[in-house]
Amino acid sequence: MTTTEHTPATGSAGTAAPGTPGQLDPAERLRLERAFSVPRARFLAGIPVALILLAWSFQGAEFNFAKLGEGTANMGEFLARLFPPDFSKFGTIVALLVETLQMAIVGTVLGAVLSLLVAFTAASNIAPRWLYYPARWLMNIIRSVPDLVFALMFVSAVGLGPFAGILAMTLGSLGSIGKIFAEAMESVDRGPVTAMEAVGASKRQVIQYGIVPQAAPLLVSYTLLLFEGNVRGATILGLVGAGGIGLELTTAMRMYDYGHLSAIIICIIVLVTVIDQGSALIRRRIT
Repeated sequence: MTTTEHTPATGSAGTAAPGTPGQLDPAERLRLERAFSVPRARFLAGIPVALILLAWSFQGAEFNFAKLGEGTANMGEFLARLFPPDFSKFGTIVALLVETLQMAIVGTVLGAVLSLLVAFTAASNIAPRWLYYPARWLMNIIRSVPDLVFALMFVSAVGLGPFAGILAMTLGSLGSIGKIFAEAMESVDRGPVTAMEAVGASKRQVIQYGIVPQAAPLLVSYTLLLFEGNVRGATILGLVGAGGIGLELTTAMRMYDYGHLSAIIICIIVLVTVIDQGSALIRRRIT
């Protein structure tokens, strides 16, 4: 019986011909080598620049390990004053924490809704250029202003209390999360969008059925992160009278009531930890 020997197709040089499984065309190999070599070269060239920038920043910021070591004793003395915590005003703390949580919920919902609307005008794959650039500039301006400045502005407008804090969180969210929402929409897979455009779908249909469903998990995840940040931020806004636990925290610090201050800090830590864990669990379920 005669057996036929099967040999792989070879090129003129005796190597496997292009397209053979496990082999790369020379042009494709060159393209891949360039793709990996160029970033590596740029990375190596950027290391000295990064180190120089870091050293310059350390010097300008007066970062001093020796001074930190000398102040360790003072830090220990301050921490010792925080114990034991005084929970005699626990009811007041809980009520203010609930107010802080309510502020964060309302501020997050309003901020997320407004950010989503602005994101449609700031996504390059949705908005025309004449709308895209002004929307981006607006978000950059808002993002450059600290939330405490917004809080002071709204306190002067509507008075002390949580309403001013909610308005500050809403406006602050527009600058930060609005940009992230827009980038989430820009990062969607172009395949479904192109297919819908090819069959004559309108712009609204492309956005509603091609872009938003793909970006939805990221939008929800970023909204949860916004909520976590707003809970922490609400404690700071109270420093300028914008409601929440922050005002009570500031009062305890000014009165040197370290026991009460410690109790407030412990309760804030518990609240933030619970929210962070719950938010992380939800994000894992949806992504």
